[in-house]
Amino acid sequence: MSLKTIELPQGEITYRDEGEGPVLFFSHGFLVDSELWEPLAQRLVARGYRCVRPNSPLGSHHTPMKPDADLSPPGVADLLAGLIEKLDLNQVSVVGNDSGGAIAQMLVARHPDRIASLILTNADALEVFPPKVFGWLPLLGHVPGGVKTLALSLQLRLNRIATYRMLSVDPIPDEQLKQWVGPIRRQAGIREDVRKLLVGLQKNQTFDAAETLSGMDLPMLMVWGDRDRFFTIELARRLSGMMKNATVVPIEGGRTFVMLDQPDLVASHMDEFLKKQVAGAQQAAA
Repeated sequence: MSLKTIELPQGEITYRDEGEGPVLFFSHGFLVDSELWEPLAQRLVARGYRCVRPNSPLGSHHTPMKPDADLSPPGVADLLAGLIEKLDLNQVSVVGNDSGGAIAQMLVARHPDRIASLILTNADALEVFPPKVFGWLPLLGHVPGGVKTLALSLQLRLNRIATYRMLSVDPIPDEQLKQWVGPIRRQAGIREDVRKLLVGLQKNQTFDAAETLSGMDLPMLMVWGDRDRFFTIELARRLSGMMKNATVVPIEGGRTFVMLDQPDLVASHMDEFLKKQVAGAQQAAA
């Protein structure tokens, strides 16, 4: 489907918006875009949901943000909250994955008014922000030319494949990888956006979000691949244990991009969870 464009105070954002019914608002992670959600979104649209999928400014976006835009993780969360408000979306279920899951937690914690529930697939949380193996990544934002060096490394096919290979059970086609890394390779403005993101990343941000969420009676679902090397099922269970109303559903064999590994199963669990929330709200109103 074609992309829509909207102007926010931070700059121009593109997004996909399809389907009718309860609103699902998706938050992808670093160096991917809303195409990541395509198999899952199509299944959810078929089940009667409206899926809104922004291309967040996390390195695979095509238009640089304004120079004064706050692109720290909390700043991106504020940007997404502004998009929800500008589109006048209400009773939104926020769905997050990878570093986009950390941003989803911040979004809900900082802007809860329009939010009905939070759904996480394998994602950064608590002290895992970023995972240890990528602990060097935020340092690139502080090193002159660091982001450009990262971008240049991703020109090489073997580097692209190695970077993304452990994120899904089946290899992601290189054509898709080239699409995701193209903007950071080609545009200095995109690299500057990424630098601001990396410089603005702080470990306390995920802890602060979890602490705020723990005081909210917000329904939460964690659909979690149990073979993820970066975001273990134990991380999901620890995060869930802090919450008042959270459920963890393991997906056997799933990795970080569990929505690519098992889109039918993830859609089924999400649908069951969301229908329970609707039924509960109807009961409370009766």
